[in-house]
Amino acid sequence: MYYHKKINSPVGELTLVATDKSLMAVLWENDDPTRIQLEESIEQEDHVLLVEAGNQLAEYFERKRTGFELPLEFTGTEFQKKVWQALLTIPFGETRTYGQIAQQIGDPNAVRAVGGAANKNPISIIAPCHRVIGASGKLTGFAGGLKTKSYLLQLEYTKRNLTLWQSWE
Repeated sequence: MYYHKKINSPVGELTLVATDKSLMAVLWENDDPTRIQLEESIEQEDHVLLVEAGNQLAEYFERKRTGFELPLEFTGTEFQKKVWQALLTIPFGETRTYGQIAQQIGDPNAVRAVGGAANKNPISIIAPCHRVIGASGKLTGFAGGLKTKSYLLQLEYTKRNLTLWQSWE
């Protein structure tokens, strides 16, 4: 059984989806409905895991949290799951290129496939695909939009008191 709850955030309304055991998705307000395939869910505002995920996301946006402590379950291919697990290793306020992620998962020629998997990441923000950038250092595709990606990176850099070395836009 899947449950969902909508929360407001600085990057728009997010839909959190969970089972009784794990967070399954953080979806964008205008998310492409074909991007992530989930079973139908029931709205449940007081679901313990969804409430906790909402609280942790609020702390993140308030610059009070740099990491998440939630049980996650990724639904996808084995390759996608490898990429999504690699996303979880990118430290707060840092970035990696698609090529670096391909190297990390042991498939250095899979740069484009890594990009495709990152785009299908069901647990946005928490599995930080916004921290993956192009080889040139420019922002590239992001399901939440490049403006949102830039916002999330700026939020993290500001929290770490870093000056961006280039414009993210």
